[in-house]
Amino acid sequence: MSSNILHVSGLTPVLSEPPPGFTEVPLSVLHVAQTDEKNPFLVALGERVKALRARRGMTRKAVSIAADVSERHLANLEYGEGNASILVLLQVSRALHCSLAELIGDVTTLSPEWLLIRELLEGRDDTALRRVRIAVGELLGTGRSNTAISSQVALIGLRGAGKSTLGAMLAEDLGFPFVELSREIEKFAGCSVSEIQALYGMNAYRRYERRALEETIQIYPEAVIATPGGLVSDPATFNQLLSHCTTVWLQAEPEDHMRRVVAQGDLRPMAASKQAMEDLKGILSGRAAFYSKAQHKLDTSAQNLESSFQLLRKTVREALQLPV
Repeated sequence: MSSNILHVSGLTPVLSEPPPGFTEVPLSVLHVAQTDEKNPFLVALGERVKALRARRGMTRKAVSIAADVSERHLANLEYGEGNASILVLLQVSRALHCSLAELIGDVTTLSPEWLLIRELLEGRDDTALRRVRIAVGELLGTGRSNTAISSQVALIGLRGAGKSTLGAMLAEDLGFPFVELSREIEKFAGCSVSEIQALYGMNAYRRYERRALEETIQIYPEAVIATPGGLVSDPATFNQLLSHCTTVWLQAEPEDHMRRVVAQGDLRPMAASKQAMEDLKGILSGRAAFYSKAQHKLDTSAQNLESSFQLLRKTVREALQLPV
């Protein structure tokens, strides 16, 4: 038996010496070979750092001193070889006198015009930003005049606010079609909302949601639309809603939201969770700033169903300049 072969029972033979013609490759070389291909995101990040440094007229050494980062670390970052922490990126952005968004490559920083527009809007309050948004929509032909009246009435708010119940009552009073957008989404997809999300993911669901809204706006010049509570999560879809519809935010206390959802037999995660109320309050808090962009608001917890309907009827009829 050859002396350079070790036999171990039950195991594949192991060579104690390399066979003739075998060339050993250092582990360091293997590591380089495996990681030789640079990550495209890190390469693009490095290019932005170099471009911003050039724009500021700063040497790499000057940036490293200002950012309190070693020059070698900064060089690795610029060559797309350094996966820097978020805190290091924040230090570099401050040294380069730019926002972290610009360093990362946010779309609103990709050209001088974007940056100039950002500068004009920086520090403006919500009222001023709303006027700008409406004016830009009119300029680009994607919105309507601030004084225009839309007979497409959209009810927004979290599940359990009363959108379906009050929406159907309002549509009957106005003589408008009632459109429950969730049902339209299901028609497009050919399956339920929960199945869409489970099978295809949230991004696919948002695409169906946007398509359903586009179709509804196109087909029904007059309508009452009950929207899904999460529609405001997609800025493009929500902006379309705000641009084309008369919007009403139906508000309610968290306890009323929960009670109504459970009463409807809805046992989806939010209603079944042990921390359901905390989850619900968190969702409300996260979406309130978007819901508040509606033109009108109505608290459905402040009175009973009939009184809520009468207030909604009055609000919408006045907005549409119809007899009350």
